[in-house]
Amino acid sequence: MLGYDAAGIVEAVGSDVSLFRPGDEVFYAGARDRPGTNAEFHLVDERIVGLKPKTLSFAEAAALPLTSITAWEILFDRMRVPYGSKKPCGALVVLNGAGGVGSIMIQLAARLTGLTVIATASRPETTDWVRKLGASHVADHRRPLDEAVKAIGFDGIDYLAAITSTPGSVPAIAAAMNPQGHITFIDNFDESILPFKAKSITISWEMMFTRSLFQTKDMDAQHRLLSEVSALVDAGVLRSTLTQNLGRISAENLRKAHAASKAEECSARWSWNGSNRDSIRLIVVGAAARTDRLKHLRSFWHARRRLSPAGVDQHCRYAPRSDRRPAAIACSR
Repeated sequence: MLGYDAAGIVEAVGSDVSLFRPGDEVFYAGARDRPGTNAEFHLVDERIVGLKPKTLSFAEAAALPLTSITAWEILFDRMRVPYGSKKPCGALVVLNGAGGVGSIMIQLAARLTGLTVIATASRPETTDWVRKLGASHVADHRRPLDEAVKAIGFDGIDYLAAITSTPGSVPAIAAAMNPQGHITFIDNFDESILPFKAKSITISWEMMFTRSLFQTKDMDAQHRLLSEVSALVDAGVLRSTLTQNLGRISAENLRKAHAASKAEECSARWSWNGSNRDSIRLIVVGAAARTDRLKHLRSFWHARRRLSPAGVDQHCRYAPRSDRRPAAIACSR
């Protein structure tokens, strides 16, 4: 996700940090109230950071965090599908299977659960992509969902990852679901969910920024999640979904990346490198870091700004927060 996903090297840590040390190679998806990865230096809470996969480049790793967290939380936190069990547990449809989240979810579901994975796609290249990732079946994305799943031999499905949804699709979705199934939505869904009541369908929402936005007690679950994803990548179970590396961070490349992601709706699969190094640099803070401790990091940050490439204007703002939350230094170019 442009402006959020990142992979880089830890430059400094706060006094309360226990999970990382300078020199560690890490990756993360950031927080909704602290964007800023369109810059060379970042400030990030250790609880949402994981060690970068050793077998991937920084660009390949940077394509993974947000999509991996979202797909993981849908499967194992919202739907509560058993992790690591290959015992058959129903059929899952992944809407927009060729997108960033869908591409990770297909891999997780096919390799780590007993779900039968059905992905929706329509073009030959996207159909081929989802099959390579592990989808056992492909449903025509252009048809109503109930018709599409019946066309490939399914009378109903048990789980639906509604990564995208189309206005007016509720009747078809309700018809496709088996009784007591589960649907998880990601995007805004403004239609009535009443049609799902008769079948006692469970409806849940997924937003991967919830834990960091509300500083939940289990916020460090994303650290553990990313660490597991990293291990799975290094073991050859998961693969990066990066499709293009646009080179080093610059105003021109940022414009290209945002234009391309908007046109093709695949922002999670674009990446770039740090502006004057091979990777982005991070300042990691602990959950209980105090504002006065971070003032030192602020001074450090401004000193490091002088290392930025000549001609690149970098704007920083300092936002003190309560003692229970780290202060924020948000940067943009």
